[in-house]
Amino acid sequence: MIATAPVADAVADPPKTDGTVTLHGVTKSFGEFTAVRDLELEVASGEFLSMLGPSGSGKTTVLRMIAGFEDATSGVIRLSGVDVTRTPPHARQVNTVFQDYALFPHLTIAENVGYGLKVRGEGRATRTERVRRALEQVRLDHVAGRLPHQLSGGQRQRIALARALILRPQVLLLDEPLGALDKQLREQMQIELKQIQREVGITFIFVTHDQEEALTLSDRVAVFNNGRIEQIGTARDVYEFPQTEFVARFLGLSNLIGGDLAEELTRDSRTMSIRPERVRLLGADDAHDEGEVSLTGVVREVVYTGPATRFLVSTDAGADIIAERPNAHHPAAGAAFGRGDHVRVAWTPDHAARLP
Repeated sequence: MIATAPVADAVADPPKTDGTVTLHGVTKSFGEFTAVRDLELEVASGEFLSMLGPSGSGKTTVLRMIAGFEDATSGVIRLSGVDVTRTPPHARQVNTVFQDYALFPHLTIAENVGYGLKVRGEGRATRTERVRRALEQVRLDHVAGRLPHQLSGGQRQRIALARALILRPQVLLLDEPLGALDKQLREQMQIELKQIQREVGITFIFVTHDQEEALTLSDRVAVFNNGRIEQIGTARDVYEFPQTEFVARFLGLSNLIGGDLAEELTRDSRTMSIRPERVRLLGADDAHDEGEVSLTGVVREVVYTGPATRFLVSTDAGADIIAERPNAHHPAAGAAFGRGDHVRVAWTPDHAARLP
């Protein structure tokens, strides 16, 4: 059961500075390989930004440059308006949470969370009170005396989060922190993480390759490809209105129709991106609605996903179209169409994004 009541005593006091992050013209090269190319990025104070992309797209390198673990080859990095491009990691008001938790196995949970304060020379009474507040914030005050191996994966990840937040950074960097968790726990932790971020009110920058995770958590999503940001915007914007073919394909399933067929259907040759849930599946002889465009074809594959069923239709025009229907019928009813059925796919052109 996920607790949803707000916590009155937050881990992090309101940051003294604004917590903005700005990267201007940032490039990072490793020998002849350029991992990040002339990057421009502005993150607002208190924003939850996800950097999303495939492996090798540059997102983790950007995170490491913000943290100070990697030096930028060129460009400027500012935290709260201050140039920190050459500032060492320990002198930056940021903290990082990694996938592997990095908890000390021989220390209790309370000792792990308070370790950074001890290194800073904080007194025992101060440490005890702030550790208590930190553990309450992640709803694990009851495990203070346990050792890390006595906790679940999700609990250990929340302890790692508390240990980072107790130092009151302006910005928290998270490098695929949920990647080692199973699907159910990962989804639970997504809700927990977003709630904690809202409560502490500091800037979160989150790296992931999981599209659903980025859409679930983020105020904005920056989609990376080959060291550049292909598109940045709200979760709704990047999903509903992709600006490149890469974004359309990487963020979920998308049907792309361009060239002569797009011109024939809509009198516009720009490529259309139509999400499968926007495509209606009809019988071959059924009439489509006024204002819709349609293609006839044959069902080649049927995939049951639980909440929905996907149909791959090979159209007579030569394009393969995926249509998705929610499974709102009686559980024993089965799919409306099967392999080999002749069908019609239809959609409203206004529901398709046009790629520039």
